[in-house]
Amino acid sequence: MRVLSANLFSLLLLCALASVFYVWSALEDRLERHKRRFSVPGAGSFHQALPVDLSAKTFRALLAVPAAQRLHFGDRLKTRLNLTNQPVSAGSRDYNMNGSNKRSAPREDPVKLSPLEDGIFWNEWLEDTLPAGFTEEYAVAWQKKARTYRVVKLEPGCGRISNQLATFADGTKACVRYGINADQVQGETLTYYLARLLGITNLPPLVLSQLDSDSEQWESVRTRIDGLQWNDRAVVSLTQWISNLTGVITPAPLRQESSGLHPALEELWNKTAAELLELMQWTDLIVLDYLTANFDRLVSNLFSLQWDSRVMERDTNNLLKTPRGDLVFIDNEAGLVHGFRVLNMWEKYHNTVLSSVCVFRKRTTQRVAELHTRRDSRQRLLELYRDSEPLSQELGFLSDEHAGVLQDRIDRLYTHIVHCKGKYGQL
Repeated sequence: MRVLSANLFSLLLLCALASVFYVWSALEDRLERHKRRFSVPGAGSFHQALPVDLSAKTFRALLAVPAAQRLHFGDRLKTRLNLTNQPVSAGSRDYNMNGSNKRSAPREDPVKLSPLEDGIFWNEWLEDTLPAGFTEEYAVAWQKKARTYRVVKLEPGCGRISNQLATFADGTKACVRYGINADQVQGETLTYYLARLLGITNLPPLVLSQLDSDSEQWESVRTRIDGLQWNDRAVVSLTQWISNLTGVITPAPLRQESSGLHPALEELWNKTAAELLELMQWTDLIVLDYLTANFDRLVSNLFSLQWDSRVMERDTNNLLKTPRGDLVFIDNEAGLVHGFRVLNMWEKYHNTVLSSVCVFRKRTTQRVAELHTRRDSRQRLLELYRDSEPLSQELGFLSDEHAGVLQDRIDRLYTHIVHCKGKYGQL
């Protein structure tokens, strides 16, 4: 009888322990899910983590599209932004790939000071705290190496099969973009230099190289190049390959159900410094993608909402983040040349994305205002490109038509900034 009682007591104890474990596991699971969510007033909750469905993007770039007809734009705005004309020097800070950040790490507490100043601009303190990215000095040093080091290995790993991951003799890596046609390499390259012109340092350093049969740089991988059926006179781009990057989900204020990222958004005052710094980089991304008509990033997500309502909850195309918070804008092949040719197809989506933002980095808007006022974007971009890239003449530059489209888009962006200034400048 005592044995039976002891067994019964043991069974009851095990059941009780199992119940406690079950309840604790459920609470822990709910706590974890709570940590992955954040709420926006009037907009419900959004998942920060990846959804269960890890399938690939439903949208990919449409590459074979007839050239768009010449675009006609309305009258240009005559008003002027109340911005200083002081030039802003790009590349004044170092990007430390493996070293410690010289700046103090952004606090995770909500920012006590106003995140904005002068109505529509990010606070100067935030601008000064912004991760340095790939500065001009850093880029020049990498470019010098990438033009001289031998490529000892080519393998898949940089997107579409026509691109390859190259390993240099010293073990460092770069993404080689051969492109389905020269437009893509040209778009990738000119987008990089336009970003430099705007002081946007989120794009990895880039150089051009020619697959010359006599080139010592490609001699070790000549068999692989022949197997890929690459033209041995083709000009390819090499961009620095960065390790330890993670995906980036579109922030809540920039999703379709939000009212947009604007100065009246109360949510901005509850953000941490790290969150505000990421949003600041998003505003630069939207400026650059609008000017280049790059449809293979946020615009592609907006397009895909027609059949995939959760696309904004997945990682954004061609956008990654370093452990310390730098956003890295990769794979810009759809910008400028190809983006301009298919502009009629995507323009309504570009306008939707741009209209969702009325907060900007002051240094970026100063450069936009300068390019608008002087109307010399073609000349300045061409000079920077030719002075920086020995193979610029081999790859070519924008046509007169596309250079005109770029200037028109600069004017339209300027007009939008003026509109935002008029709407929110008194806040």
